[in-house]
This record gives sequence, structure tokens and C-alpha cells, in this order.
Amino acid sequence: MVLAGSLSAEPLNMDKLIPALKQVESQNNANAIGDNGKAKGILQIWQVVVDDVNRVSKVKYTHDDAFDPVKAEAICRKYLAIYCTAKRLGHEPTMEDASRIWNGGPIGHKKSATNSYWKRVAKALVDKA
Repeated sequence: MVLAGSLSAEPLNMDKLIPALKQVESQNNANAIGDNGKAKGILQIWQVVVDDVNRVSKVKYTHDDAFDPVKAEAICRKYLAIYCTAKRLGHEPTMEDASRIWNGGPIGHKKSATNSYWKRVAKALVDKA
């Protein structure tokens, strides 16, 4: 088994990361609902994520757009483009940074609570390879 640590410094590649996030978040179920109804769709998107994306990107997604896999992926990409940047992080974003921000919000990469999530994403990345 490849350890999450061996992938921690891998440069961010959204085309590799998003399928792993979908696997971890919903096992690729576009109709998934979690966190007592707060998380929706294949990427388990919360309303606060939609609000941030709409505010910064000047788009008009709804929370129910999270049930559309194409829109969910667009929301995820836009959210990470806001919060997972070299300027914000002080270094080039990694797969770990993006995973932990997706799970824990804008400062998720600093929260110890997101470490176990990263390990699940790293496993999904290896399994997909």
C-alpha cells in the first residue's frame, strides 16, 4: 500500500484529483445526500461552498446544481481555484492541500481533522492509478 505521505507533495492535478474526491465523497453517486442533508451530490457540496463560488466567480449556481456531476465538478474547480492557490498557501498547491481544503474549507490544509480525509483521497488516487 502506498502511504498518503508519498503523495503529499505531488503537484495539484485536478484531472486526477476530482475522480478521487468523487470516490471518497459519494462513491460516485450523483444523488448522494450527506451530513444531515447539508451535503449534496457526487462531491458532497455544502451551500457555503456554492455561496463562495457564486460570490467570487460571479456565477449563479444553486445548491441543487450539486446533483449535476458536470456542474458539481465546475463548482469544485472554482472553489479550489479560490482557496488553493500558491499566493494563499505560500507554495505551489499539492494534491494534499486541495483535498484538505475541499474537506475542511479555506484553511482545511491546516486542520488536523482533515488528515484522515487526505489518507482516504490518497488511497483513492493510488487505486485509480
